[in-house]
Amino acid sequence: MDGREKILNRIKSDCDDSIRAIEAEAQKECDKIIAKAKADAQKSAAETDKKAQAKKAQLEASAKSRAELEARNAVLKQKRREIDLTVSALRDHMLGLGDNDYFELIYRLASKLSGMNGELRLNSRDLGRLPGDFTDRLRACGVEASISGEPADIDGGFILKHGDIEENLGFSALIAAKRGELEDFINRRLFA
Repeated sequence: MDGREKILNRIKSDCDDSIRAIEAEAQKECDKIIAKAKADAQKSAAETDKKAQAKKAQLEASAKSRAELEARNAVLKQKRREIDLTVSALRDHMLGLGDNDYFELIYRLASKLSGMNGELRLNSRDLGRLPGDFTDRLRACGVEASISGEPADIDGGFILKHGDIEENLGFSALIAAKRGELEDFINRRLFA
């Protein structure tokens, strides 16, 4: 081997060493970049998963809340329907009483106005079926009243007009005035 070959071999050996050193450095840099990319990807995936879990929990809570609200509204709607039916049945029961029971109810209502006097107005149906002792029974309840020949526009019960004041004891008016108490009573009885 001559000197020239030794020099070339030496240069080639130095080049090979430099290439290996560069490749090793490049591999280290690649490994760092890949490790950082993996770490960033894992961090991003964790953040995305955390956001997705939070969104899922929010959607589940919202759906649950909506379902509970709809269920409460459905129950309230059904309760309202049941209360309306019960109140309507009460009114129908009062209107459907036989003559004796019906007028006993009228006398009980009249006793609440004891001490008053004036003109008593009934609907046309009741005017046609008044008991013969009606005014005497009213007097016994403490109400001095003449019976108006003009029918009142009420479903049942009566209106007592004394001066400029009218005491409306018509069944629908009584039920409307006591609606809140009736609803409370029905709620306790039906839905307790």
